[in-house]
Amino acid sequence: MAEFECRLKKYRQMKDLTQEQLAEKVGVRRETIMRLEKAQYNPSLKLAIDISRVVEVPIEEIFVFK
Repeated sequence: MAEFECRLKKYRQMKDLTQEQLAEKVGVRRETIMRLEKAQYNPSLKLAIDISRVVEVPIEEIFVFK
């Protein structure tokens, strides 16, 4: 599995969303958002797109795969 850097926390905070609020908007648990922000979880394409749409930032700005 490719390693990646996750910048989700930065963009989530810029939208003034809590982890819980973002999780609710994209249909996952808060723990999933927490794990994503710590780069402990590799998101599905659908989840990455959903998050990208909510925070209004391109996927490649949020999830940087190395």
